[in-house]
Amino acid sequence: MLTELDDLDARTGSTTSLVRTIVGLYLRELGGWISSAHLIALMDALGTTPQVTRTAISRLKKKGILDQQTRGGISGFELTSTGERILARGDRRIFEPRSMGPADSWCLLSYSIPEAERERRHQLRKYLQGIGGGLMAPGLWIFPDYLRAEVWEILRVLGLEDHATVIVTNLLEFTGTSQASAAAWWDLDALAGLHHAFLEQNKAVAAAGQASTADSFAAYVRAIDSWRTIPYLDPGLPETCLPGDWPGHQSAELFLGIQASHAAAARNYVASLASAG
Repeated sequence: MLTELDDLDARTGSTTSLVRTIVGLYLRELGGWISSAHLIALMDALGTTPQVTRTAISRLKKKGILDQQTRGGISGFELTSTGERILARGDRRIFEPRSMGPADSWCLLSYSIPEAERERRHQLRKYLQGIGGGLMAPGLWIFPDYLRAEVWEILRVLGLEDHATVIVTNLLEFTGTSQASAAAWWDLDALAGLHHAFLEQNKAVAAAGQASTADSFAAYVRAIDSWRTIPYLDPGLPETCLPGDWPGHQSAELFLGIQASHAAAARNYVASLASAG
């Protein structure tokens, strides 16, 4: 089922994306369940009305991430097993930014899918790009090898394992430069734009002294939400494949700084609302 794969459609900054970010950050710490009132109160700190929040929650239920669950007579939402897997995969991407070293291996994916299966072929391309794949030629993609498990997961969910071959190698030879090849396989300008947008949006967050835990919570959730798609789309290419002024290192450093300055206060705010409810 496609619900087992990461949601590529939620626009960062949207209400649905913000609810998902809160769910990813805190629901497991809360025992896998949160009351409706608690979740609505957290979204209220982000300036979202209850009606809009409920609509966003409904979308996450349809995506198979949340289930409605009443506990002790209190209405709330429970993380599904599918949601657990998606969030665990997201944790590794979002909170552990990775980049290839000069000796690390590459993973190449070659596939041939019949024209009668073009819809699955379209879905495959969408998900391969969504995890940071580079398109070398029609039916041939390239990834850092640490993404190989995710490649196989996409093939498994789409039922395309028998149509694909995966090759692992630590040697790529180029007719031009490695930077020119990387620029042909990935849209490095678009990826750099994502990093620049994150830096611009969050440059004051890490150093800012927040007046309250509510302010820290709001700043932290919005920063995580604006960051969380970047480690998916940017595969973490080696230095030899990147321009000298690549902004990815600076944005990863900023992200880690925001974590250090706001994560604890944000967690305290979530806990305070839980105990108040």
